Amino acid sequence: MSWWDTDDDEDDEFDFDESDVRVRPNPKANRPRTKVRPEHADAVVGRVLGVDRGRYTVLVDDDEERVVTATRARELRRNAIATGDAVDLVGDTSGDEGSLARIVRVRERSTLLRRSADDTDRVERVIVANADQLLIVVAAANPEPRTRLVDRYLVAAYDAGIRPLLCVTKTDLADPAPFLANFAGLDIPTFTSRKGAAPVAEIAAALVGHRTVLVGHSGVGKSTLVNALVPSAERATGHVNEVTGRGRHTSSSTVSLRVETGPGTEIGGEPGRGWVIDTPGIRSFGLGHVDPGIILRSFTDLAEIAEDCPRGCTHLPDAPDCALDDAAAAGRLDEVGRARLDSLRRLLATFA
Repeated sequence: MSWWDTDDDEDDEFDFDESDVRVRPNPKANRPRTKVRPEHADAVVGRVLGVDRGRYTVLVDDDEERVVTATRARELRRNAIATGDAVDLVGDTSGDEGSLARIVRVRERSTLLRRSADDTDRVERVIVANADQLLIVVAAANPEPRTRLVDRYLVAAYDAGIRPLLCVTKTDLADPAPFLANFAGLDIPTFTSRKGAAPVAEIAAALVGHRTVLVGHSGVGKSTLVNALVPSAERATGHVNEVTGRGRHTSSSTVSLRVETGPGTEIGGEPGRGWVIDTPGIRSFGLGHVDPGIILRSFTDLAEIAEDCPRGCTHLPDAPDCALDDAAAAGRLDEVGRARLDSLRRLLATFA
């Protein structure tokens, strides 16, 4: 009997058997897709040095400096892979010309430096992974230093758990003291540089044993500093527009470069190695992804005092019954403590 009974008898029921089952043909004759992925137990570990149009430069052997080119596995197409990421590789990891490996896993990150397009954008943009230092490069003049932009860099560093450092270039054009006074209350290692007298040895020594990200406004001399630290880098350098006072973007991608000190290098000093990560110059740094509470926790001495603040206290100067104001009025904060309070409030004001 067919699958549909045309008999008019209302008591009849549908009758089915195996011949009535319709099987949809597979015209491509391929296997059905599965979500089960191989474990890749034979994968080797590498460190992403740079990203360029879907291709990743990965250091596989730190001692032999074996560098391979890799692409991203299909299952990672929605995962951001950043410079500094530790990854697992399969395929051709020989590093020979024309070889291509495949990134199949991104290992757990220790830190993640991020920014957003603006303060209202919650979509984060990964700058670099697994860095432990952030070297902020600012010019004393041409272009003029932007205190608020440096504040944003500091907020991003505290949010990521990265130690900030500060380098002021072009000090032959202007006295950096008024600018540096804004950060007197913060324990930030500071370097000053002038034309023909860059403190390359001191900065290089601070980079040994660390992965340090360089950030800065376009035109502040960041690429020039990178070339001094890593003579083989040959990063392009630009100039500042005399009309707009803005620098021109010369670095178009984020890349990791090895810094070496000791005999056989141009820097001198005790032997040592570190990594410097050069980033493109930017003119804005959104903090839409940052929790303001993280900033206060970065000021541990002030955070202890703030525990006596009322619930929901913003810790800004106009906040009622703020324990930080009470501590300052009672003389519990010395000159450095008051400077740190001013710095904290300026950072918190970026979220107001």
